[in-house]
Amino acid sequence: MTVDVINGFVWATLGAAAFVSAMFLFNLLFFRRAPIITVCTANSAAPEPLISEADRDDSAICVSVLIPARNEALRIGSLLDSVLRSEGVTCEICVLDDESQDGTDAIVQGYSAQSPDVRLIRGTPVPSGWSGKQFACWQLAQQATFPELVFLDADVSLSGDALARAVRHRRGTKSDLLSGFPHQQVVTPGEQLLIPLIHLILLCFLPFGLMRWTRMIGAAAGCGQFFLPTKRAYQVSGGHSSIRQSLHDGIMLPRAYRTAGLKTDLFDAADAATCRMYTSFQDTLSGLLKNAGEGFARMPLLPIMTLLMLMAFVFPVILLVALTAGWISSHLFVPVIASCILSWLPRVICCLKFDQVWLGCLLNPASIILFLTIQWTALIRKRLGRGVQWRQRSYEIAAS
Repeated sequence: MTVDVINGFVWATLGAAAFVSAMFLFNLLFFRRAPIITVCTANSAAPEPLISEADRDDSAICVSVLIPARNEALRIGSLLDSVLRSEGVTCEICVLDDESQDGTDAIVQGYSAQSPDVRLIRGTPVPSGWSGKQFACWQLAQQATFPELVFLDADVSLSGDALARAVRHRRGTKSDLLSGFPHQQVVTPGEQLLIPLIHLILLCFLPFGLMRWTRMIGAAAGCGQFFLPTKRAYQVSGGHSSIRQSLHDGIMLPRAYRTAGLKTDLFDAADAATCRMYTSFQDTLSGLLKNAGEGFARMPLLPIMTLLMLMAFVFPVILLVALTAGWISSHLFVPVIASCILSWLPRVICCLKFDQVWLGCLLNPASIILFLTIQWTALIRKRLGRGVQWRQRSYEIAAS
């Protein structure tokens, strides 16, 4: 390559790293935890969301906690224990047993016998055209009796004040659907490489301004582990019935709400909820591959994101190696070092702020390459009409 091409590439890499770091720092200002007392600061000029009577009475927090469970015997007890310890709320806890074969229903029945707040619902077989989780959540919503709904994945655990704080926060933001991002517990190296990318990608690439202050559908984002909608808005949007074939409600449910003209928002729930999504590298790969088709793995988004992520997170390291080996001129020392610092800055801050492990941070370029490989694999599989296996069920994915 000519000197001019190398110089241009180095400065382009620095520009990409600077861009994602600036986005990260800007978004970090708006990705906040639910306060103990929330003051409504919503812009009165913005379209008003659907507000229930419960929104107007901050003293009454009555919540229907809705938990879809399929073969969750190892985790459901921990979640139920944490919800039953909730303070400052009146709640019913509805657990739908989605044709479990590991005794999940018996565990929930045991809790139901001890507490009138816990109710076991036996799910019906998944009809054609639905995914398992969306149908389970839809059935749960029909059973809810309170105006506030909280959908929780079975691998989540809550702090004692989590529900009260989260509901007040939803009311304070006047959101029709609020989503919390729990602290992600990671144990195996595969989890450590990939799961922390959730916060990195969210904060580097989601336009928080458009997400928070507009109803733009493309700016929708959420986390399916911890959703807080109102029952009225859920009915207006169609809830999970509007995304019945989806395998990634974290993105698709907020999009459905925005399509209905409703407001969605998200918050940092790291001090209120914890979650261990997967327990092995294989499970992590399968889960991310399942989600990819409704995330980055689509055209023309994936090629654009691939180039940007490689420029911002991978190429700075390659340039540093080339500089150290003397393959490029030493006069590029400053932009190369600056691009490396900016490349790692978001990941280091994520480790410090969200209590993430350092292995993924140190191997960030490898994590990015692995993540992009998963996205491209998902896109190719989708184009070939290959299905997805998830929770012992097979789903067909239409080519796009």
